[in-house]
Amino acid sequence: MLYRLGHFVFGIVYRVFYRRRVYGREFLPQQGPLIICANHIHWQDPLAIGSALPLHYEIKFMAKEELFRNPIAAFVLQKMGAFSVDRQKADYGAIRRSFQILNEGGVLGLFPEGSRGKPGQLQRAQKGAALIAGRSGAPVLPVLVVGPYRIGRPLKIIIGPVFNLPELEYNNKEEKKVQLEEGCRIIMDNLQMLYPADNNA
Repeated sequence: MLYRLGHFVFGIVYRVFYRRRVYGREFLPQQGPLIICANHIHWQDPLAIGSALPLHYEIKFMAKEELFRNPIAAFVLQKMGAFSVDRQKADYGAIRRSFQILNEGGVLGLFPEGSRGKPGQLQRAQKGAALIAGRSGAPVLPVLVVGPYRIGRPLKIIIGPVFNLPELEYNNKEEKKVQLEEGCRIIMDNLQMLYPADNNA
């Protein structure tokens, strides 16, 4: 119920005040399992993306655990389906939750960079998204947010074609590292390709 209400309200807010435009709707799969990998430029990204994509997706975003320290924020986030991740360590609980969402045919929302970057510039991806995509076999949907988040300025949500990462198959830690780094590169390359030609973020 709360997800439906938020989808409606924030959809209006971003269309009216931020002149949000969504491109690439033709690439949207009808259903999950699906991993949304998006760039991260502002704390509002989950709201802008979630309200731009189909309501029935009910995206479960992985969010930094610091956001859950505020009881009110934690309540809203949990009702919206978000779950926490501790970015200071390998959070196996968050990874297990990710696999559970995908195994149930759900839509998982990830920010591979792990932290907010500057508009128009992609950072190196952390290995978590590549690990989840490579092990689960779930298709990945790249979503690029082109800002800025300023009232009256155009906000673009650009959706790209779905792709899959190669299945993770390794015999030692070095092979695992190489394959995860390759997965990270593929994810970020697919995001990079979505930037408009003028890249006027």
